[in-house]
Amino acid sequence: MKVPAVPAARAIPSLIRALRHPFVQAPMAGGPSTPALAAAVSEAGGLGFLAAGYRTAAALREDVAQLRALTARPFGVNLFLPQPASYDRAAVEAYARRLAPEAERHGVPLGDPDGAVDDAYDEKLADLLAHPVPVVSFTFGCPSAETLAALAAAGSLTVVTVTSAEEARAARAAGAHAVCAQGVEAGGHQSTHRDGDTSHLVPLLTLLAEVRQAVDLPVIAAGGLMRGEQIAAVLAAGACAAQLGTAFLACPESGAHPFHKRALTDPRYEGTELTRAFSGRPARGLVNRFLREHGPAAPSAYPQVHHLTSALRKAAAAAGDAGAVNLWAGQGHRLARDLPAGELVGVLAAELDAARPWLRVRESERES
Repeated sequence: MKVPAVPAARAIPSLIRALRHPFVQAPMAGGPSTPALAAAVSEAGGLGFLAAGYRTAAALREDVAQLRALTARPFGVNLFLPQPASYDRAAVEAYARRLAPEAERHGVPLGDPDGAVDDAYDEKLADLLAHPVPVVSFTFGCPSAETLAALAAAGSLTVVTVTSAEEARAARAAGAHAVCAQGVEAGGHQSTHRDGDTSHLVPLLTLLAEVRQAVDLPVIAAGGLMRGEQIAAVLAAGACAAQLGTAFLACPESGAHPFHKRALTDPRYEGTELTRAFSGRPARGLVNRFLREHGPAAPSAYPQVHHLTSALRKAAAAAGDAGAVNLWAGQGHRLARDLPAGELVGVLAAELDAARPWLRVRESERES
């Protein structure tokens, strides 16, 4: 699929209107995003996404090939931007000493914090330029203007995930077709362009208003969205589409661990928190033992802490130890539904249709 023959500012809205529903399945790195999940969402009329994060370039190529075999509908691929190589080595070493008993308990060594710091970004980007996909989105930063222009020339629409008006302005200046505004309610990593203090992070509706005031780009809204009525609210607030992650986490097509899926609605989990415990970067997850015990001591060092804890988390998952695994989830996790992804899209569409009277004025403005 090539970029629609319309001005750049209209390209993403044109794509969304070509879908049956203004729903984007959020890319969820580390296993939940699968070709089957993305295909099911796209086939049902939404926009499915693959997550390139933590995948090798070869594995991503295979994922894209599988997805193309499953659907001819539009889909997207999300890339993690490389992070600064410098970090507080002493702080990471102290954290490793703290986690040593956890690793010993599960019979694995802690990982090398300096492994794969760039996530094979250049190789993945080269593949996407050589074999374009309909949409490419970015997390943890804004790519260069040259990169965005090259992707557009290859036929891909580009979306930069932002958590502030400042980041949205940077995406606009670099030439992105759209931004994805991620509210603090979102599960998983907060997509800040620079790691640091999280006090500036705001709820989705506030962020949506700030971003729309700052830039004239189409805005996809993300963060805690689980029901069609919530989608109606962000569309009424000016978003061109809604991006949902946790809502699709419990679907059978999701690659999330079964205990992760069950935990979303398990009353024993009393809520979510932002933590650096598992990766060294703020991420929202269900509060479990590991998060409570180690979160306050975790340093700001991504992806170093991610690599440090990777083998430990895999061993804990294999042992069924949900207390030592990152259970990423948005604030609306209790509203998760165990439905096939295509069926869930239909349910969300019915809920949105029931809320359509709220949207009549906004939709007429957006399509004019």
